[in-house]
Amino acid sequence: MVDHPSPHPTSRTVKAATWLTHLNEDWTSPVWRHWLVGLSTDHTLLRYDERGCGLSEWEIDDIGLEAWVDDLAEVVDAEGLETFPLLGISQGAAVAIAYAAQHPDRVSALILYGGYARGRELRASTADERREAALHLDLARIGWGTDDPAFRQVFTSQIMPDASREIWEAFNTLQRRTCSPANAVRFMEAFGRIDVTGTAPLVRCPTLVMHARDEVRQPVQIGLELASLIPGARFEVLPSRNHLLTADEPAWPLFLEHVHDFLAASDRGGRGPGLEVTSS
Repeated sequence: MVDHPSPHPTSRTVKAATWLTHLNEDWTSPVWRHWLVGLSTDHTLLRYDERGCGLSEWEIDDIGLEAWVDDLAEVVDAEGLETFPLLGISQGAAVAIAYAAQHPDRVSALILYGGYARGRELRASTADERREAALHLDLARIGWGTDDPAFRQVFTSQIMPDASREIWEAFNTLQRRTCSPANAVRFMEAFGRIDVTGTAPLVRCPTLVMHARDEVRQPVQIGLELASLIPGARFEVLPSRNHLLTADEPAWPLFLEHVHDFLAASDRGGRGPGLEVTSS
């Protein structure tokens, strides 16, 4: 299901779907509302719920990168978009990269936040890292559908460690309302196997990669690795520990400023010669 927040479009930005969204409830959620408002101020934001999540069909056979890219392609084709900026957040970054590489004539600019080139399963190089990855899957299997939020709080405290208790509670609720326990496990397994290390070098559009400096769930080195794979990418480090930025932290207006400036520059045809790393 697709949503277009802005009633006064100047141009359209497409957000590749990520999990734990709900087209209706995101507008009232302190987790996502500021994202929708901020990103649709100057552009129409085209978004959709990922398969198996939110208002999309939950009973589906295939969950994985190829299916997610196909869904993105169907959405933009149905909307009749010829060229557009593409935004990817978290695992949506890999979806956006794969689509941009496959359709270089369609994506005018690529914006990635909190993304990674290789999933946790592929990044795990030690026994402890492999045990940690397995533990998160077990927590999802056991606790996602229970009334006790303690299990879901494990994910919440990693994704937004510096958020308020109100936002923690909202995200705990969002997890349960947007995804079934079975799909949560399937999503996490698929995320762990993501690999766009061979695809990212094929991206040819201007690219902005942003990552929180002290992120807990996806360390900043992972974001830098991703940016280094994309020719000419610009890498911005934001002062935050949160995987999902909150409305009241200093990194949020910086994020919006970088997005606005980057889209304006890409409209003028601006692009750097190689990887550019800056810190806010």
